[in-house]
Amino acid sequence: MMSFQQVTLSLAAGFLENCRLFLETLLFSIPLGLIISFGSMSKFKPLSLLIKIFVWCIRGTPLMLQLFVVFYVPGLVFSVPMRNRMMAALIAFVINYACYFSEIFRGGIESTPKGQYEAGQVLGLTKTQIFFKIILLQVIKRIVAPMSNEIITLVKDTSLARVIAVGEILLAAERFAGKGIIWPLFYTGAYFLIFCGVLTLLFGYIEKKLSYFKA
Repeated sequence: MMSFQQVTLSLAAGFLENCRLFLETLLFSIPLGLIISFGSMSKFKPLSLLIKIFVWCIRGTPLMLQLFVVFYVPGLVFSVPMRNRMMAALIAFVINYACYFSEIFRGGIESTPKGQYEAGQVLGLTKTQIFFKIILLQVIKRIVAPMSNEIITLVKDTSLARVIAVGEILLAAERFAGKGIIWPLFYTGAYFLIFCGVLTLLFGYIEKKLSYFKA
């Protein structure tokens, strides 16, 4: 019979994989999402159309399917098998969340009044200076709520990595369930609840800090 300590250590080790996937996905998907948003707003129509179609395809298909594609297609089509399961999961997660983030960024940028850009031009600022000194903080204020929702969803979505046998927490709990030990499945929920609770408090604090933009 597995002891409470053994189960806890096993689940904790699995949750570290969830945390790693979560942090690395954010690290790469946020800047990639910003680049994609600029591409979708490009005045060069072929580029913007291509990016919009790509984003539509990614947002319109399940993340689980994308995990299978990234992990299995290189080996089946190009005879170059994806041996690193965590890397496959990271690629799928980064592409998926970058597309979702890009739409949030695009909405935040396009919702900024044109008068803000005109004011920057009157002050003699370049387009780059206008974006980083005037627009960016206002965009951040507008996107905090939708970004927080997506980021909290990402915490829970990391459990999908188990479909390609990444050793995350839910896979560990399922292995215990296969041995007739059910309670670790409920114990696993506590890890996600605490993590999501901390993020909820953090984003609430950030929203309060940015509340001066309401004026």
